[in-house]
Amino acid sequence: MHILVIEDEQRVAELIQKGLTELGFQVTLAYDGEMGKKLALSKTFDLILMDLILPKINGIDLCKEIRLSFPNIPIIMLTALGTTDDKIEGFDAGANDYLVKPFDFRELHARIRALIKRNQALNNTFSQGFILRFADLEINLETKMVQRNNEPVNLTPKEFRLLEYMMSNSERVLSRTEIAEKVWDTFDSGTNFIDVYINYLRKKIDKNHAVKLIHTKPGMGFIFKEG
Repeated sequence: MHILVIEDEQRVAELIQKGLTELGFQVTLAYDGEMGKKLALSKTFDLILMDLILPKINGIDLCKEIRLSFPNIPIIMLTALGTTDDKIEGFDAGANDYLVKPFDFRELHARIRALIKRNQALNNTFSQGFILRFADLEINLETKMVQRNNEPVNLTPKEFRLLEYMMSNSERVLSRTEIAEKVWDTFDSGTNFIDVYINYLRKKIDKNHAVKLIHTKPGMGFIFKEG
């Protein structure tokens, strides 16, 4: 597995490189956003770790640019900024996970393994061309197209992934912890970013429809069902 680390703090970058190399990963370093972009677009990597605040091209803009060419590559953002708004901005830019500095290296390794494992599973699913349907809602896992009552619904990558997971686990209560781990590949459910995204999804999926599909179970989580 080949990992690209884009981190402007040389000491931090080299520590990450050392730890990952000892675990058997091949690691390439970039110390600014411009070099990170050049490397990311010129080589094939299995995963990218990037800082949010970078010289020349910041992490948000860089993540968006990488996503245009590599929509499915796993990206983890490393940053000292850990508010809900910061996380939502990172996820909206296309990041799969968000790790706040300082972090335990064992947690970083666990998240890398989880992301790579899920990405391999998704690639297998995409190749089968599955379409998920529930009531009058349909999503195409290959084209990322979503329709309700034959009307297109435009979702961000994270909203799509959240909807896909909820549809795949319909009629079952999903806790915030489960959603954080399965959709965001993060073990952090302490902030309210999950509730924020549920509300985003509700406005796009349920608004103007008499039958609601996304429901809250107070004190338990959320459930995807008719009624």
